[in-house]
Amino acid sequence: MIDRTRLEQILREAGAIALAAWPGAGGTTQVWEKAPGNPVSAADLAVDAFLRTELSQLLPAAEWLSEETADHPARLGPDRRGAGLLWLVDPIDGTRDFIHGRSGWAVSVALVNAGRPLLGMLYAPARGGETGELWWAEAGQGAWRNGVGLAASRRDALPGARVPAHALPPEDADLAMVEQPNSIALRMAMVAADEADLVATLRWGYEWDIGAAALIAREAGATVTDAFGGALHYNKADPRAFGVLCCAPAIHAAACARLAARAQRIAAAN
Repeated sequence: MIDRTRLEQILREAGAIALAAWPGAGGTTQVWEKAPGNPVSAADLAVDAFLRTELSQLLPAAEWLSEETADHPARLGPDRRGAGLLWLVDPIDGTRDFIHGRSGWAVSVALVNAGRPLLGMLYAPARGGETGELWWAEAGQGAWRNGVGLAASRRDALPGARVPAHALPPEDADLAMVEQPNSIALRMAMVAADEADLVATLRWGYEWDIGAAALIAREAGATVTDAFGGALHYNKADPRAFGVLCCAPAIHAAACARLAARAQRIAAAN
């Protein structure tokens, strides 16, 4: 299995590269849009290049899928079924917070095998004090933040559920807003740490956004599915899924029921 100490060191070094360019710490980085409303920075690319070099050396047998690297069909393996090992990477998840000097961003890395995450690690160097926040999970072994074991939310009623959000639609006015980092991975990790009860997105997203965080949340005891309540799979030919629903297990069915019509309408329109 992977040398966890070395993987942690790689993520901390990647975080240091990002932190040096982070405006919140006095750094600067070039920013442009990959598409309207989809920003990227030179720091994203620098972290991506560093991680590809280091992770490929750590496990040469693994293929590569990252937000900031052009995809290649070789990652699916000779049988084109995505059954092999894969590094799944978002070099800076939460780029909007990063470029605006806010702390809600993280480096996200997962190792996937046969379409399922084996391990996941998030590093948020701008949060959690001098050493940052390091989140880690291994399939079947639990999840931790800075060495402390995580136990996810056990809320049993949807009304009053804590949701990371800046605003809520009228139909969700019975939910309770809490801090919302831009990083979807960190929002999911909040459920793993019992700092939120529910995170839901109703849009097409990518595997690299959620791979590591989904494992962390699941290993902490949360339920994690797509927006329709279906299982999530990784290393697919099309690396997208419609939405993510990460929540306390007892409110999952109620959350799916509340979101179903909205999810169907939005998915059909896209």
